Amino acid sequence: MSTLLSPEVTTVGSLADRCDRCGAAAKIKIVLPAGGDLAFCGHHGTAYAGAINKVAARIEVDGGFGWGGVPAP
Repeated sequence: MSTLLSPEVTTVGSLADRCDRCGAAAKIKIVLPAGGDLAFCGHHGTAYAGAINKVAARIEVDGGFGWGGVPAP
């Protein structure tokens, strides 16, 4: 199980979700510790990377997207 300091990060083939902020194709999907999830396009996922890493229990990243917000192991 991950902690708030180190969310589990997995790469998935692709995401079918849309960005919750702008409606573009999602590149990052986060699962919150209390349940529920949020999806972000590459732009918003990168813009919110710091906050995402603080609140996510799990992060799914589209396999074709090189997300710079991935926390160091």
